[in-house]
Amino acid sequence: MNKISKLLPMTNIIAASSKRQHQFAANSWLLLCLLTLGLTSSLHNVQAAQPQNAPAELTNLLTQIDTAASKGDAKAVLQFYSPNFTNGDGLNRQNLEKALVTLWKQYPQLRYTTKLQSWKTEGNTIIAETVTNITSASSPNTNGYALNATMTSRQRVTAGKIVRQDILAERSLITSGKQPPQIDIKLPQQVKVGQQYSFDAIVKEPLGEDLLLGTALEEPVKIDKYLNPSPVDLQPLTSGGLFKVGRAPTTPGNQWVSAVIVRGEGVAMVTQRLQVVK
Repeated sequence: MNKISKLLPMTNIIAASSKRQHQFAANSWLLLCLLTLGLTSSLHNVQAAQPQNAPAELTNLLTQIDTAASKGDAKAVLQFYSPNFTNGDGLNRQNLEKALVTLWKQYPQLRYTTKLQSWKTEGNTIIAETVTNITSASSPNTNGYALNATMTSRQRVTAGKIVRQDILAERSLITSGKQPPQIDIKLPQQVKVGQQYSFDAIVKEPLGEDLLLGTALEEPVKIDKYLNPSPVDLQPLTSGGLFKVGRAPTTPGNQWVSAVIVRGEGVAMVTQRLQVVK
């Protein structure tokens, strides 16, 4: 990963022979994770809990998007987005539709729960901040993946349509297998340009004689990463997790920082957004 020191491989024939097998699976997960992180906060929809006195225009919008998104109907969802919709990650209405179709084909059983944290008016525009939790249990329809993601976002709504959306914070966990490792992530939500930071992904359970494979990735949040993720190259780990030191880019922006860890018959991938500010 860019500017993060590479993992030192353990001399272990069994682990090394497993690396190629898990590389493809982890790459597929990265695609799923990036799609999920980038899109679910745009769909601030299901079961919204509104603060007192929230305007009917906003609560009705949430309910209508809820109905459309629960059916996996991208065109129905997009009718609530302005033709000039913009997103802080570079999405517009056209590539949002394309990404939604891809996401729902790969992950058809997502469940959304959104809470409206705050709202205010600015002229004829409503500015709403929401926290969305997205879950999906492992099933044959999801290729054995289970998902739990949480993100905070800010939306601008004008004339009943979403015109702008920005993701403020996010974290996603995707797991698969009979016993996926439980991971504790330590990563700041925000750093300054050029600042050094630590990224730890610690496996909570005792390892015993189990072998660990894993890697860490740092990727800029860009529109091309939604549908074209970078490959993941897993390496044997010499300790109970990943312990990395990174350095923020020299220009402000957002980064996806991820850890992929394979243990025995399970895999876990955690991704968190890192804001880089001046």
